[in-house]
Amino acid sequence: MAPRSTEETGRSRPLNVEQIVKKAQNFDYNPLIPLKYWLRTAGTLLKEADIYEHEGNEQQTYLLLFRHAQLVIRYLSTHPDAKQGKNRLALTQANKDVEHDLMKLEVLKPRINKRHERYEQLLRDRDTRRASASAKEASRSREHEASSYQQVTNQRPVSDPAVVSDTETLAAGDNRDLAVKLAHKEIRRRATARKATRQAGISEEVEQERRTAGVWGNWEEALTKNDESIDQDTLSRQMQNVRLQVNGSTSTENRNGSSRPSFESQRSNYHYPVVPEHRNPGTWKLLPQTSSSSDDYSLRSTPILPEAPELPPKDYDVNKSRIQHVMPLRSEKEALPASSTSSNLHPNPAPQQDLKPSTFSFKPSAYLENGTPLRTIFLPPDLRHRFLSIALPNTLANLETCGILCGTLVSNALFISKLVIPDQESTSDTCETINESDLFDYVDGEDLMVLGWIHTHPTQTCFMSSRDLHTHGGYQVMMPESIAIVCAPSRGDWGVFRLTDPPGMKTVLNCTQTGLFHPHAESNIYTDALRPGHVYEAKGLEFDVVDLRPH
Repeated sequence: MAPRSTEETGRSRPLNVEQIVKKAQNFDYNPLIPLKYWLRTAGTLLKEADIYEHEGNEQQTYLLLFRHAQLVIRYLSTHPDAKQGKNRLALTQANKDVEHDLMKLEVLKPRINKRHERYEQLLRDRDTRRASASAKEASRSREHEASSYQQVTNQRPVSDPAVVSDTETLAAGDNRDLAVKLAHKEIRRRATARKATRQAGISEEVEQERRTAGVWGNWEEALTKNDESIDQDTLSRQMQNVRLQVNGSTSTENRNGSSRPSFESQRSNYHYPVVPEHRNPGTWKLLPQTSSSSDDYSLRSTPILPEAPELPPKDYDVNKSRIQHVMPLRSEKEALPASSTSSNLHPNPAPQQDLKPSTFSFKPSAYLENGTPLRTIFLPPDLRHRFLSIALPNTLANLETCGILCGTLVSNALFISKLVIPDQESTSDTCETINESDLFDYVDGEDLMVLGWIHTHPTQTCFMSSRDLHTHGGYQVMMPESIAIVCAPSRGDWGVFRLTDPPGMKTVLNCTQTGLFHPHAESNIYTDALRPGHVYEAKGLEFDVVDLRPH
């Protein structure tokens, strides 16, 4: 990847709600992907929003909640699989979640706009002070500040809601030790909180229902209960109200459904489809605004988006194949241009004795070919060795083995903390996950995110076969950071890969070829994610192995 221009440690300028909404609407949706995977994507969006909310990042919380509401109401309700019985309960639960989204969005909106307005007022006040200064002082001040401001203007095409204005922005590669300590502390804190919640009297049945949204539960019985009373218009009216408020209009005129103006986005105009109402949504309490969210904003620089990196040569072997067990789990975070830091300007990060996720934001470490920034993934260096030792019996028998890379989000970076070995069926060229309900029950129960997968090529080289590409397309469709690790033990080689975007993602998602293996017309479908890329090995990062295979 081409080097970026000079960067500064700093803060991202605050956005208003209208700007955040435009970013939230900017994601790709493919109805050919099975609905159950989109439902899991929606669930991951909520997980990320919850983490960003607890870290005090109201901008990114708003973006993710709005995106979740749009995904469920606009797209999933009209998905080709929406009328299937096994999906109806999951959609009902997703619509209940949207109710909570709308409540939070209404509370967050004035906070976000107030912060943005205050920021703009500070800029105006600064200009006024300059104008009233003496000619000599003003001239000297303008020369100095104009130079730095021009750098900011040239390097910051847009602000990134994921990098909040009141946190210390750090480069992942220069702060790996800090990242490991921060992750260990936060992961333990969350585990303790989960344990306390379960000890507070929440039954396993209720917890399971919340986690899986009924996808693998007793959906027939629950569906009967939830279908007894449904108001087809309530959520649709509420979403219209939120959209009207974004545009500065009142929502009262839409209470009776008399008017349903469409919301202007970067891509299209649309009307939200009708969705069911949950009569007793319960209550929620928005976390109080953190004291660190001050009005003391400063303009900082952001990197110019680099050109797409050149792909290393791959031995693309279309005569061999890999299994396609598509599990598009993601929740995307949408790629957003980000503010950045420079270790030269800030060589000593904040003290480490009192680490809090809300104190730091790790800047993106790489960019997709279309300019979308990628959050850093921290990978335990010992994980592949542990995986190969688990896979050894299969490797000796010339059978593939696969594992799922799970982890969590801390300070705008992703940490792999679990290697889950699912129940699977293997051949010399394929490895297919079975009993997916057990896998997702564990992932949801531990509040984990699926960040990618790992598998072996027992006798072949390290490359992504056509079937591997289709499998990984499912992971990367809504989480562009998702990775695929390929281990070739007979060659002593391994690699970390992602699809290019463009052209890899669209090529794979639009491919209708069937069969165990097939070629693709594009040659640069995938690229390295580790050398260089958004994946960093972090020495000392702890991880657990969970083997779900029957013994």
